Amino acid sequence: MTNLQIADLLRENESKLKAIFDSQESKFWEVKPKDKWSAGQHVIHLVQSSEPLLKALKLPNFLLKWRYGTSNRPSRTYQEVVQRYQEKLQAAGPGVIGPFSRNMPDSPSSESEKWLDKLVSLNEKVNQHTLKLNDKALDTILLPHPLMGRMTLREILMWNTYHTEHHINILNQKYLPNHA
Repeated sequence: MTNLQIADLLRENESKLKAIFDSQESKFWEVKPKDKWSAGQHVIHLVQSSEPLLKALKLPNFLLKWRYGTSNRPSRTYQEVVQRYQEKLQAAGPGVIGPFSRNMPDSPSSESEKWLDKLVSLNEKVNQHTLKLNDKALDTILLPHPLMGRMTLREILMWNTYHTEHHINILNQKYLPNHA
C-alpha cells in the first residue's frame, strides 16, 4: 500500500466514522452498553492513539532510527497487519487495557464536535507527514506499538487506518444493532 493509498483510506474511514455520528441524535455520543465505552469514547480513544503517532512522525528520521531501530524484513501488507492486530486482540482477551484505554474520560454530547474536529485535524496532520515519506523510510524505520511491538512506519500507518475501521465496526455492530 502506497503512502497515498494509506492517506486516502484514513480519510475514507474518518468520513465513515463522522457519518455514523452525523446520522444519529446527539445523545448517541453518550450511548454506553454495560461494561463498555460510550460511543464517544471510541472517538476519544482514536484521538489518544493518533496523538503519539503524529508526535513520532514529526521527529527527524534519524532520531526514530536511533531510538527504535530499523527493520530487517519487508513491511507486512495491509491484510497481514489487520490479521496480526486481530490475533493480538483475540490473544489479549476481551476488554484489552492498554496505555490509551486507561483513564478514558467521559465526555458529554456537547463535546462531540470538539472531539470529532480534533480527530479530523490529527488525521490531516498524520496524512501530511505520511505523504512526505519515501518508500525507504516507510519500510525501514520502526515505531513501537503497545500491542503489536515494533512496526515499520508503513505498517503502523496502515494499522492506524484499520484502527479507525475497527472502531467503526464496533460502533456498527454493538451500538447500532439495526445497522449490522
